[in-house]
Amino acid sequence: MSRRTRIITAPSPGGPEALAVETRELAPPGPGEVLIDVAAAGVNRPDIFERQGLYPPPPGAPEGLGLEVSGHVRETGADVTRLRPGDPVVALVSGGGYADIARADEGCVLPAPQGVDLVHAAGLPETLFTVWSNVFDRARLQPGERFLVHGGASGIGTTAIQMAKAHGAFVAATAGTPEKCDLCRRLGADLALNYRSDDWVQAVKDAGGADVILDMVGGDYAARNLSVLNTDGRLVMIAFLKGARVELDLMRVMLKRLTLTGSTLRSRPAAEKAAIAQGVQAQVWPWITAGKVRPVIDSVFRLEEAGRAHARMDAMAHAGKILLTP
Repeated sequence: MSRRTRIITAPSPGGPEALAVETRELAPPGPGEVLIDVAAAGVNRPDIFERQGLYPPPPGAPEGLGLEVSGHVRETGADVTRLRPGDPVVALVSGGGYADIARADEGCVLPAPQGVDLVHAAGLPETLFTVWSNVFDRARLQPGERFLVHGGASGIGTTAIQMAKAHGAFVAATAGTPEKCDLCRRLGADLALNYRSDDWVQAVKDAGGADVILDMVGGDYAARNLSVLNTDGRLVMIAFLKGARVELDLMRVMLKRLTLTGSTLRSRPAAEKAAIAQGVQAQVWPWITAGKVRPVIDSVFRLEEAGRAHARMDAMAHAGKILLTP
């Protein structure tokens, strides 16, 4: 059986033009692995950092860019019992998602949820795993609490708004244009603030503060986040577009008993990601079936147009997920 596939690589760090289409013959799936005929792959901010040479793949990761896919199981390796060739699935992968055929660990593969187009379902794994792991596992968001997400119109943001709302939280979001704020409201945000023109710190305080904040901005947002957190509040960091080094008032942390945490996903052991997958399937799949959570798709490009897809993300013009289709 031929396992010939195109992959997208970044042979030298650079802009979107640094991406290249290469061809590989894949090895058969190993024990606990599956090969997936890709219907679509999601484009994510870590892919941009990898292209720029700032986010090297972990040892043993499949060659090429791309961290999430949808498609049909092509082959299964030894010890794979839960999946069969032909099954429609979504998967979190540690690399090589921008491809015709992708490799995944069985534990990170989930049945494609009902009611979502298989191509659009490629926009689910990375965001769902990230939001579930950070907002629900680490920050323990509870129904009735107040939740703030920055970058509300991003792939992570649109997912976090819907999941927090489905969970029964009050949801606030920041975004960079009136149109993106309108999108946040349509997705369920009770409060949507334009960070370019609104005083979001005062507005969040006036609305009752925040118990949990999901932040991908960092930099000077860190101190402002602490100022709007309520007593026993939790700040979760998943990226730092404005810088990783910050100055904080630790007295504020102590007096309000705040928790500062964060995580990465790609480098975690497969067993940990499999545990996250189980939580996502048990808790989020019913929300998807009920229509409470949906992938928000900004645009779809062909695989060979990966450079155009990256340019759109670089420009921060997108709202929702950007996908590639083989």
